[in-house]
Amino acid sequence: MGIIAFLILGLLAGAIAKALLPGDDPGGIIVTMIIGVVGAILGGFLAGLIFDVDPVDEFFSLSTWLAAIVGSILLLLIYRAVTGNKRTNA
Repeated sequence: MGIIAFLILGLLAGAIAKALLPGDDPGGIIVTMIIGVVGAILGGFLAGLIFDVDPVDEFFSLSTWLAAIVGSILLLLIYRAVTGNKRTNA
């Protein structure tokens, strides 16, 4: 899969992860896009370790999309745990 397709996959996976886990996250759309791309990489890496497969073979493969979405969800949960709710009402 090409770099452009991988970036598009990551951006869409980040949007899907955000839709599945709605909430008020600091950072906005830029952070969501970064989480999606890094989450797609993380998901592909974890799927390769756990299932001994290469899920990043094709753009339209179900395993590619599932790995990217699950990786994005995991990264979004980690991001929320690290940042927490640090907002104060002034």
